[in-house]
Amino acid sequence: MSHLSGKYAKKIDAETLGQLTGLLHDFGKYSEVFGSYIESAVGLLQEGDSRYRDPSRWKGRVDHSTAGAQWVWRNLDDQDPVLCLAKEILAICICSHHGGLVDGLANDGEDTLMKRMVKADENTNFKESCANADEIVLIKAAEFACSTQLVKELSGLIGVVNAGVKLPMLRIFWTGLLVRYLFSCLVDADRTDTANFENPEDTELRLLGKYTEWEPLINCFERHISGLKAYPEINRKRAEVSAHCLQRSLSDQGLFYLTVPTGGGKTLASMRFALHHARKHSLDRIIYVVPYTSIIEQNAQEIRDALKGKCSLDIDEIVLEHHSNLHEKHDTKRNRLLSENWDAPIVFTTSVQLLETLFGGGTRGARRMHQLARAILIFDEVQTLPINTIHLFNNAINFLTKVCSSSVVFCTATQPLLHDVDQNKGAVPYDEQRELAPYSDLFKGFRRIEVVDERKTGGWSFSEIGMEIERQLEALGSVLFIANTKKDAKRIYFETEGLVRHRYHLSTAMCPAHRLEILRRIKVCLQRKWPVVCVSTQLVEAGVNLDFGCVFRALAGLDSIAQAAGRCNRNNRRPNGRVLIVNLKGESLGRLREIKLAQKETLRVLDEYRESPESFGGDLISPQAVERYYHYYFYQRANEMDYEVRAKDLGRKDTLLSLLSTNSLSVCEAKRTGQYNPKRILNQAFKSAGEYFKVIDAPTQGILVHYEGFGKTKGEASRLISALTITTDTKQLKTLLIKAQRFCVNVFPHDLNKMEKAGALHETQPGSGVWYLDKHYYSPDCGACTEQVGEMEFLNG
Repeated sequence: MSHLSGKYAKKIDAETLGQLTGLLHDFGKYSEVFGSYIESAVGLLQEGDSRYRDPSRWKGRVDHSTAGAQWVWRNLDDQDPVLCLAKEILAICICSHHGGLVDGLANDGEDTLMKRMVKADENTNFKESCANADEIVLIKAAEFACSTQLVKELSGLIGVVNAGVKLPMLRIFWTGLLVRYLFSCLVDADRTDTANFENPEDTELRLLGKYTEWEPLINCFERHISGLKAYPEINRKRAEVSAHCLQRSLSDQGLFYLTVPTGGGKTLASMRFALHHARKHSLDRIIYVVPYTSIIEQNAQEIRDALKGKCSLDIDEIVLEHHSNLHEKHDTKRNRLLSENWDAPIVFTTSVQLLETLFGGGTRGARRMHQLARAILIFDEVQTLPINTIHLFNNAINFLTKVCSSSVVFCTATQPLLHDVDQNKGAVPYDEQRELAPYSDLFKGFRRIEVVDERKTGGWSFSEIGMEIERQLEALGSVLFIANTKKDAKRIYFETEGLVRHRYHLSTAMCPAHRLEILRRIKVCLQRKWPVVCVSTQLVEAGVNLDFGCVFRALAGLDSIAQAAGRCNRNNRRPNGRVLIVNLKGESLGRLREIKLAQKETLRVLDEYRESPESFGGDLISPQAVERYYHYYFYQRANEMDYEVRAKDLGRKDTLLSLLSTNSLSVCEAKRTGQYNPKRILNQAFKSAGEYFKVIDAPTQGILVHYEGFGKTKGEASRLISALTITTDTKQLKTLLIKAQRFCVNVFPHDLNKMEKAGALHETQPGSGVWYLDKHYYSPDCGACTEQVGEMEFLNG
């Protein structure tokens, strides 16, 4: 296990540090109390034996992690400043390896780490563990602790950190990320080693870095690229983007930008860059990060198709999907095992999973962090990054590119100005030479739509919207309307009743399996050129491959409008497509503050465009217009980018950026209460920050729904819910819950209360915490409802 932890740490030249944490993390298991507990748990000791300890009572009560941390604390030289830092890093990692990184300083100023280091021997069994430890373990630990290599490794890392960032606060933040990286190496090595011991049959399913070489993958991919049609004209433009990416793949590592209009072929072009770049720099893996589960399967399948073709590769050993909406055919035991630590050469995952890996609490997400080293990370639709995570994200990207020898690509048609934010809190670098394709020329070449500002005084009524949809349908054959709220989307959907046979609704009130089926039907209609209308919320905006003749977008951020435009005339099958920006009469955004703020800045840009369209290149969604919008929007929200923590949550107002760097308010409290130790280096509140970090800060609860389904999935949701009500086997329940995620809807508290009052919510088993919605409250048109679905609607579905 020490070897495995060292192997992971070696990726950033920290092998000795990794080996020492792996060697000592379970040092406390040499104690008699832990030994008797284990013997009792496996049946070697029976009740009545003097050494017997009831496993049900003793599970989790034996502290076996502090002793190893105390050994490091007492054996590393206090006089050497590098070793002082080393012992803090190692001690935090070792004593945290089961519950997640502990705080250095707690919110009340208490020195949490020191409290563990001086914990009484009767509670840590330190002396007994030293006496009982294998001699080879003590010898190796002493060798590592006195090793010049350990000092050399950490000194080198400190040098890279200091060269990479000049501001003291950000240096401390980077050092915290270094702690998390080494913690990740330890946790993954420990979990893998334990799993292999407990389930030896699973060992063969793990890849452990033994991947297919990049060369055969590149050959298969290039064969696919060469077989793509060079017509119509838009495919030639996509080929130009791809060629630029291939040319730039030989560049030195770092941060790159792929700013390409929607429909510009970013998925294949960015993967082409990544494959060749990985071969050039002998990198370990490619991680493709997308914002929504609604597009991850689509993108992953596109890459699978590109790689398999006529090649004899085991694609399941190459492309790994990790998200909650995994299709059953990919939801295999091997996929679940490899997802635990992203053990594959090409990984598709979500922004939520990636950010949890970098900043989330506990051990599950942190376990994967070391896999971000010596990798290429592609962030598709990077503009969807939550505004409050911007400084955290920027600092992490800089750490990965400077310390972890990774490359990063930001992909989008609407590049957010992540370089043009407060440098003192963390901004990424920008150099036009790092653009993978000449975006200003590309936007002109990809222009295939007309964006029209159709706002009117007082706003559009729903009946007026219905009539205008009918006019555009007659003119252009297919219409998509994107609303800001589920309520408005539903209202407009019913306003178009009887207008056309193929009429669909999409929102997050529908479970993932339902949404995917509706998207499939819409694509069939569009391919066959059948008249079709879809009314949706924002979930179709980014990355979904739809090609409508006309797109309506309710007034929103200009980035959202530009993304919506990407669903219009996507494949240039018409002379021109139309995108209409409309304002809805009486639109109620309630607590949707982000949309309100985005609307305000969009209105500013729209008004400026009316005055001087030539300054925007005559295009409402040109790069100049989007850049102007982001300048306004980011300026307005500059104080929200360091992830504020509310006083009611923490006991005081603070930010995660502060908690994970200087933790200045806790330091002040420590000084005020006489607990401050000026020699301490790592004062970060790792545990507190992890507990408060939420990528999606919405108080929703997931509930299972009776989606009827079609074909192979028909009745699957009901069968799973039924099985969950009677199954008692823990492993079987876990498997069922994983499968049931495709039939889950996240519901806000006010809707949940309405469902509960109506008697529509049921628990699968008493105390399980898993709830499902009565089948009469799930509409085949609109998904989960707070009122019983009408009989005719239910039958017609």
